[in-house]
Amino acid sequence: MEYIRVTKENLEKEHICCAISNDNDVQVSSKKSWLADRFDDGLVFLKSVERGKCFIEYIPAVNAWNPIEASGYMYIDCLWVSGSFKGHGYSNDLLEECIRDSKAKDMKGICILSSAKKKPFLADPSFLKHKGFSVCDEADNGIQLWFYPFFDDAPVPRFKECAKHPHISQDGYILFYTNQCPFNAKYVPLVEKTAAEAGVPFKAIKISTKEEAQNAPSPITTYALFIDGKYETNEQMNDKRFLKLLSSQKAKEKANK
Repeated sequence: MEYIRVTKENLEKEHICCAISNDNDVQVSSKKSWLADRFDDGLVFLKSVERGKCFIEYIPAVNAWNPIEASGYMYIDCLWVSGSFKGHGYSNDLLEECIRDSKAKDMKGICILSSAKKKPFLADPSFLKHKGFSVCDEADNGIQLWFYPFFDDAPVPRFKECAKHPHISQDGYILFYTNQCPFNAKYVPLVEKTAAEAGVPFKAIKISTKEEAQNAPSPITTYALFIDGKYETNEQMNDKRFLKLLSSQKAKEKANK
């Protein structure tokens, strides 16, 4: 497999693996804009030359859009290999290049979000364990921080306290999100419209700066949905999925009466 690194210079002409569609579509433009602003912070986006979901995105943890304390580490935003690319060792290729690059930049190790059991949009814990990663911290909602130190006495990364116990004081459906995930630009307005039509209190809070992200009330900042103050999910919603969630919540409320 041949890979290419997306940079400021080639960003406009290269396809973005996690948003393969017309460049005029809002999800593509929002992701490319987000990437363009991160390159100066050390972000690396390495992808297959073939069109498809086969890429890795990583950044020095001090500049990561997550509430973690991992000075000296590299943080992997996303490692995604799917479809016909699965089963060929491409995940190994991408991770090994991240490790090589991180060592060349004198990093102390690598960290990434996952969970005890595979969750949507998070790294596969079985793959991480196979590659030598281990859990170094866990939030109350089951989101785990995994790390791969490059030497035995490397400091251990951890979540900030604001993310360790995910909870907010606001009632209703509250969504925190960023443009790191391209599909938010498309689906968040759709869910806002669906909630309004259903008469459900819903508020979308866009995290627009690194500082806001690093002090967010959830380990995951790309998409974190809270219901009446309690963390619910990081799984992106479209209109049908959101309506299904509303139905499920109504059933729970009825059962608890």
